[in-house]
Amino acid sequence: MPNTKSAKKRLRQNKVRRLRNRMVKSSLRTQIRKFREAVKAGDLEKAAVEIRVAQKKLDQAGAKRVIHPNKAARTKSRLVKLLRRAQTQGSAG
Repeated sequence: MPNTKSAKKRLRQNKVRRLRNRMVKSSLRTQIRKFREAVKAGDLEKAAVEIRVAQKKLDQAGAKRVIHPNKAARTKSRLVKLLRRAQTQGSAG
């Protein structure tokens, strides 16, 4: 337990920030899951909508340093790659 006044304040701030970061990460994971499920189901129109929302959330999380900006960029790249692959398979088949 913190003893000093400043340490008590830091503990309060850390709790608030931890909850906020968890909320952002949870929302991000949910959005990525929605996108992956849409691609898996073959619903490319829905997937195109979901990826835009996912990219925005990734950018915001990276900008706020909830996740590393490079991780945000890497994840966005992988999601786009997945969508492109699904689109080419959909048009070829």
